[in-house]
Amino acid sequence: MTGKLKSIAIGKKIAKKGFVFQLVCSALLVAIATLFCTINIGLAVGYGAVISLLPNAVFSLFAFRYSGAQQAQAVARSFNQGSKIKLAITISLFVVAFAGLNLSPAPVFIGFIATTFVYWTVLFRTQ
Repeated sequence: MTGKLKSIAIGKKIAKKGFVFQLVCSALLVAIATLFCTINIGLAVGYGAVISLLPNAVFSLFAFRYSGAQQAQAVARSFNQGSKIKLAITISLFVVAFAGLNLSPAPVFIGFIATTFVYWTVLFRTQ
C-alpha cells in the first residue's frame, strides 16, 4: 500500500473508531439520563446526541469518498461539500428539536456537547 493510500486507510479507521465510541458513549449517556431523570429528558439528551452523530457520519462519508493524489481536486471538493452538508444538517436538527419537538434546551445541548466531546477526544487521542 502506498503512503497516501495507507494514510487514507488510517483516517477511515480513526473516523470509524471515533464514531463507534461516540455511539456507545451517547447510548450510555441516554440510559443514565433516562434512569436518573425522566424519559423526556433522556429523549432530549438522545436527540442532542443524534444532532452530533448524524452530521459527523455524513461528513465522514464525504471526507473519505475519494483518495489519491490524482484526485486531489475531487478530495477537496468532497471535503468542502461534506462540511457544508454537516453544518446544514446540524442547524436543521437543532431547529427541529426546538421549534418542532419543543424539547428542553439544556438536555439537548448536554447530549450534543457530550457526544461531540467524546468524538473529538477519540480523534485527538488516536494516532
